[in-house]
Amino acid sequence: MSGRSCLTANDWICAEYVRSRGQELTDATVQHVWITVVSVVIGLLIAFPLALLARGADGRRSRFAGPVLGLTTVLYTVPSLAMFSLLLPVFGLSAAVVVTGLVLYSLTVLVRNILAGLEAVPAEAREAALGMGYGRGRLLWEVELPLALPALLAGVRIATVSTVALTTVGAIVGYGGLGTLIVDGLDSLFKAQVLTASVICVLLAVAADLLLLGVQRALTPWTRAPKRRKPRIRTGSALVRTTRVAKAG
Repeated sequence: MSGRSCLTANDWICAEYVRSRGQELTDATVQHVWITVVSVVIGLLIAFPLALLARGADGRRSRFAGPVLGLTTVLYTVPSLAMFSLLLPVFGLSAAVVVTGLVLYSLTVLVRNILAGLEAVPAEAREAALGMGYGRGRLLWEVELPLALPALLAGVRIATVSTVALTTVGAIVGYGGLGTLIVDGLDSLFKAQVLTASVICVLLAVAADLLLLGVQRALTPWTRAPKRRKPRIRTGSALVRTTRVAKAG
C-alpha cells in the first residue's frame, strides 16, 4: 500500500497532481488573471466619468451624486449568482457575462474612492491653479488627479482583490478560471484539485495586492513618511573640545 500515489489515495496535498495537470492549472490561472484585469480596467474607465459626474464642475457634489452612488450600491447588493443569471439572456454563455458582472460590482468601490480622492484635494490648490490660468481640464489632470491618486489606487487595490475572488463564481457559466477547477473538484471529490486551485487563487489575490501597493508607493512618494535620522553623537570631537577648554582654564 506504501507504493500508492497521492492521486490514487486522493490526498489533499499532491505534487503528482501539479506535475500531471500543470497545463490545466496554467490555462485556468491565465484565464483567471485575464478576466480580472479586463474587468478592473473596464470598471475604472466607467467609474472615472461617473465620479466626475457625481462631483460636479465646482469641486462639490452635484445633484447626480445621489443617483450615481445609490445605483452602484444597489448593483453591489445583487448576489453574484443572480447577477450572472440576469446577464445570461443578453450575452449568452460567454466570458462577457462574467466580465460584465465583475465590472458592475467594481463600480461601487471605484466610484466612491475616486470621488473621495477628488473631494480631498485642498481648495487652496484648486484656487491657486485657477489663478495661474489653468483650465478645468488641465486642473483635473495636472493638479486634482495626482493629488487624488492615493485614494484612487487604494480603490483599485480593493476592487482587484475582490474581483479575483468573485471571478471564481464565473464557473457557473464555464468561465471562472480557477473557480472552474474548484467546482469540478468539489463535484468529483478531487481533493488535490480543490486545494491546489484554491491556494493559487489566494496567491493571485496576495500578489495582485502587493503589486498594486508597489505601484501606489512608486506613484505617490509624498505619502510616505520621511525617515527620521538618529542624531549622531560625536564623542571624539566632544572629548577634544572638552579637553581644550580644560587646558585653557
